Amino acid sequence: MNAPVASIPWLVATVVAIRSETASVKTMTFDVPCWPGHLAGQHVDLRLTAEDGYVAQRSYSIASAGGLGSRIDLTVDLVADGEVSGFLHEELTVGDRIELRGPIGGYFVWSPRQDNGLLLVAGGAGIVPLMSILRTRASAKSKRPARLLYSSRNADRIIYGDELDALAALPNGVVLTHTITRGAPPGWRGERSRIGRVMLTRREFMPADDPDVFVCGPTAFVETVAGHLVAMGHAASKVRTERFGPTGEQQE
Repeated sequence: MNAPVASIPWLVATVVAIRSETASVKTMTFDVPCWPGHLAGQHVDLRLTAEDGYVAQRSYSIASAGGLGSRIDLTVDLVADGEVSGFLHEELTVGDRIELRGPIGGYFVWSPRQDNGLLLVAGGAGIVPLMSILRTRASAKSKRPARLLYSSRNADRIIYGDELDALAALPNGVVLTHTITRGAPPGWRGERSRIGRVMLTRREFMPADDPDVFVCGPTAFVETVAGHLVAMGHAASKVRTERFGPTGEQQE
């Protein structure tokens, strides 16, 4: 599952479902014949070719649980003036076919076969590959502890909100903490600021038991959080990071 990208063939995928996650985020489910399976945290390249031959290509994290099977979920944030995300949001319909290749990536991945416990930190659309990890963990019925600290601008921008609550309610479910950075709604019980060392300590993101750590979000967010975690005693080699665009949206 970690072959050189140039050797991975392009496949034709068919859209079988589309659902809204927030006002600007949609999940597209694709059926991909000959899909080889994937690990939680991997991504795909998606390619659009216009009638005049113009090609646009972007990378998107796989949101569905790792494993075999021909269907994968891609969760896409609508980027302002984004030609690919704009097409996927505004023109793609069930039954359409599109080219993609994957799975890609061998660093930001997790498997229940090597479960040391999990500490997950997400900013904005950075939740997407971490949701793949959590779905895989739930499917494997892992009993090792897992914590997720998820930062969103406001409550309306929380992706997978209901499903995250359901994953937290499972036996041995993830310990879930939301933080809102731009105006929490009345009755909000989560955190209310940007993630810093004090919050990470309060929410028990400590290096005891040597867990695997995954941080995903905009570049500045990832660098800040990863720096705090290493300063708290986590081995830098155990803090795996993946970056999206500067606004927390998927890179266009």
